[in-house]
Amino acid sequence: MAALRLTPSLSLTFNKQTKLPKFHPNTPPLNPHSATARRRLSAAVRAYKVVVEHDGKSTELEVEPDETILSVALDSGLPAPHDCKLGVCMTCPAKIVAGEVDQSEGMLSDDVVERGYALMCVSYPRSDCHIKIIPEEELLSLQLATAND
Repeated sequence: MAALRLTPSLSLTFNKQTKLPKFHPNTPPLNPHSATARRRLSAAVRAYKVVVEHDGKSTELEVEPDETILSVALDSGLPAPHDCKLGVCMTCPAKIVAGEVDQSEGMLSDDVVERGYALMCVSYPRSDCHIKIIPEEELLSLQLATAND
């Protein structure tokens, strides 16, 4: 038998008689925040409904689990504030009104995230969501206040 490693976490063994792969039970789990995990999640999960409030208007978007809310918002023509798209400059802040996002790639402090704030450029939906775009100064003052703690 020959072993074939397709991804960092998936080992297959081919049986010479049947030519069908067998999955190894001791394959380590994927990091849930990796791009590979997001691709697998998107294949298994439908797009989420994300309602974005901005300038007094609500826009409903369909966002795949491996897409950021900001990228879909911009693709749909929503004039969302943004700059670096890396989760560090804080020009795409939002308040999560309802739902859950994965923003583990961002640089917000844990206590600011726990208060329901997010950066849209690194926010991947994990449920149907309702978010409100907020002024950059609101998030910046919170982030700086927690940095002094």
